Amino acid sequence: MKKLDIYLMRQFLTILCLTLIGFVLLILVVDVIENMDKFIDNKVPISIVVNYYLNSLPWYVNIGLPMSMLISSVFSVGTIAQRNELIAMKSSGISLYRIALPILIVAFFISILSFQFDNGIVSRGHEKRFNIEKEYMTSRSKKRKKSVMHNIFLQKKERVHIAIEKYQVNLYKAEGVSFFVLEDAIVRTRIDAKSMTWNDSSHTWNIASYSLREFDGSGQEKSVVISKQDTTIFLDVTPQDILQKSKSTEEMNFDELSTRIEKLNENGVNTRRWEVDRNFKVSFAFTNLIIVLFGIPLVTMRPKGGLTFGAGMGILVIFVYYAFIKFGLSLGYKGMMNPLTAAWLGNIVFCAGGIGLLLLVRK
Repeated sequence: MKKLDIYLMRQFLTILCLTLIGFVLLILVVDVIENMDKFIDNKVPISIVVNYYLNSLPWYVNIGLPMSMLISSVFSVGTIAQRNELIAMKSSGISLYRIALPILIVAFFISILSFQFDNGIVSRGHEKRFNIEKEYMTSRSKKRKKSVMHNIFLQKKERVHIAIEKYQVNLYKAEGVSFFVLEDAIVRTRIDAKSMTWNDSSHTWNIASYSLREFDGSGQEKSVVISKQDTTIFLDVTPQDILQKSKSTEEMNFDELSTRIEKLNENGVNTRRWEVDRNFKVSFAFTNLIIVLFGIPLVTMRPKGGLTFGAGMGILVIFVYYAFIKFGLSLGYKGMMNPLTAAWLGNIVFCAGGIGLLLLVRK
């Protein structure tokens, strides 16, 4: 490895560490301010608050990393450009591609580590953090519960499995519901409903547009009832069970989510949203590489004031990138784009844009 590579890598990593610490502290302060009333109103012990934020820190690092990567790439290349070192390097026959190479290599390995970090530490932190929220921050106040929950899968007494695409907490209404009763690991009863709403007075569920299927011991369908009328059924599941026992995709790592999808597919459940979220776990990690690919050319587009221009454009890039990510996920959730493409849409667009910018400023 040449001295130039070591110099560029060291400068990039130094700025990255400082920037990441700054972003994590900023996110932490904002989150503490937002949650302060919840902690006070629910009289959450200080030890629980500390534990909550210790488990939140990995997530803060994960969401702050792409922004830090972009700023680090802009400032590391912008600094050598301001010192006229970039001109000297180009005069010596060193192209922008060669200058970008060590930074891109670092970004690639950081992306790999980011995926492993999310797959292990972040997902476990999410689970512990959400458990604290359920136990200490939502039990005494309905208004603090999430108004809408997605991709819910819960198990009751090992025999009963329920998959819900969307649950409106305040309305006690579930949409896209599949309900399974198993015997000896074989589905014996299956109910699919467009929606089901909790009746608090009778402690029953009102289901609409449903199908009821019965299966024999070999798994063969023996009876089917399809109805578009509303009916009332008793399930050994309450809205509180959905809130307390449901596990979101954020709380599962890639392998757990893959296993969940496999089981749901075996039972004929639409796993579109789960598949989008699984693919996004990989694509989000590689945001760190692609954002650097896009950021490096920004400071070389203008010989004078490149650092200021790059920093300003960097902020705009972050917002546009985030918009493309949300747009892709939305298309995937609605079934308008396949899960893989939907999860990678932002990366695909910005990878093409980054390569285009590098070609534009390669001189």
